Amino acid sequence: MKLTFITGNQHKFREAERILKEYNVIIGRKDINCEEIRSESCEEVALTCLRLLRRKVNKPFFVEDSGLFIKALDGFPGTLSSWVFKKIGNEGILKLLREEQIRDAYFLSAIAVWDGRKEKVLIGRVDGYISRELRGKGFGYDPIFIPAGSEKTFGEDEKIKSLCSHRRNSLKKLAEWIGR
Repeated sequence: MKLTFITGNQHKFREAERILKEYNVIIGRKDINCEEIRSESCEEVALTCLRLLRRKVNKPFFVEDSGLFIKALDGFPGTLSSWVFKKIGNEGILKLLREEQIRDAYFLSAIAVWDGRKEKVLIGRVDGYISRELRGKGFGYDPIFIPAGSEKTFGEDEKIKSLCSHRRNSLKKLAEWIGR
């Protein structure tokens, strides 16, 4: 099955393309704007976008919504992660957490897929915590997120991210679902 990833984010597409290739799933990319609903649920955002895009796309495709959920901030920035990153960046998140001792957080990725017959939502999650300073480079919140079991941020060690990221976990489930 030829599957299209509807996204305007080149970084997400390249990551998805690389991961899915490991499972012999080849994807294409199409950039179609989908106005996201306001919700605290990545699953709801992705599924609503999928349903809106089904009116415009006549072939199997998927969309993905993800977020960083920080316990001390009651789940903020969550589904607003992209917008918050553009406004305050990693430095702003670190400033919000400067007095916090408990820095637990998780990344969540929700993929909504339409195979031409039915839709499915697949969830990937990685638990961890927020560092006290920027460490490394990388995309988005990578320089401040340390996955459980590691001492390095995703920004310090891309290999760690490629092995356990939230997106890897949801994309693996997508590959398994396609191959069912």
